[in-house]
Amino acid sequence: MYSRRDAIKTAVAMPALLAAQSANDTIRVAVIGVGNRGSYLLRTLLKIPGIRVIAICDLDPERLEKAAAAVSATGARPATYTDFRKMLDERKDIDATVIATPVDTHKMIGINALEVGHNVYCEKPMASTPADVRLLASAAKSAKGIFQAGFQLRHDPARRRAMDFIHSGGIGKVLFLQGYRHTGDLPRDTPWYFDRNRSGDNIVEQACHIIDLFVWTTGKHPLRAFGSGGINLFKDVPPGRTTMDNYAVIYEFPDDVRLEFSHIYFDPPGFSGIKERVYGANGAIDLPTATWIEREKKGEIKLDVPNAGQDPGLLALAAFFDNARGHKQPLNNAGSAALSTLVAMMGRKSIYEKRVVTWEEMS
Repeated sequence: MYSRRDAIKTAVAMPALLAAQSANDTIRVAVIGVGNRGSYLLRTLLKIPGIRVIAICDLDPERLEKAAAAVSATGARPATYTDFRKMLDERKDIDATVIATPVDTHKMIGINALEVGHNVYCEKPMASTPADVRLLASAAKSAKGIFQAGFQLRHDPARRRAMDFIHSGGIGKVLFLQGYRHTGDLPRDTPWYFDRNRSGDNIVEQACHIIDLFVWTTGKHPLRAFGSGGINLFKDVPPGRTTMDNYAVIYEFPDDVRLEFSHIYFDPPGFSGIKERVYGANGAIDLPTATWIEREKKGEIKLDVPNAGQDPGLLALAAFFDNARGHKQPLNNAGSAALSTLVAMMGRKSIYEKRVVTWEEMS
């Protein structure tokens, strides 16, 4: 489990983390997938000193050209590919690969990059099926390079401070977990988002971020889950949609701790939003704001947050390259990412099959 000592060390180190990236110790990077998420990751990693993008891969020529132009603006001239296997075969000078492709390709591309010795940053979730999660986690465990998953909320300064407070006993014994992600629908220009066979459905592709935080909170896997969901508003919108537009699931963790999580895509703007709250014997804390309330007192208490407001995506990537240089175990490593992805899949299985699902069925 992530300890208070770890959090203090990280809080002290984080302000200097970006500055510590040395241009004299250049990491040569390939980016596979430069769609919505991948283009953000590309723009972000270009801000980190000591990083040189030498190759980009994407199936879409227009996205590929746009990404190459963004890198060329920094003075570099990346090679471009539409076949990641050809890139991995031809370029023996790649040190690290950043993967931001559809979920059902994570296992295949991730394993190939690990097998040729790359350090790998792979967007969440690990994969779209439990079997593929286990295969990628196994490959990462025996790989020469490090593997870091794109669960960047673990690097958000407020959430990290809140987690330190919880793990140090600030709210007392953890009693109950509550989260919801109530938003508008996903961008309609990305078809695979709406194909549950490709994305793993929304509980896996999107909600795994928040589920990961609650798994991190408890440091344990749940014992069982029960959920229900469906498509109530966006039936066949976009055409062929198979992903849910609403669901709710309850997880039961050891020590009689429950997580209540709901997710809807037809929330009116500004009505609900995103919440991640942990209730304890001494009070409750809101993770995104690192604000807590004592149970016997009135008034919110805002915790001091080192590096407040910094982009967790930037901090996650900076940590990845720092971990790659020092061959250090990432906070969001393959083991923790596999666990959180499987917990999301546990909820999905319960929703689809309309029954209680136990952890033994996932493991």
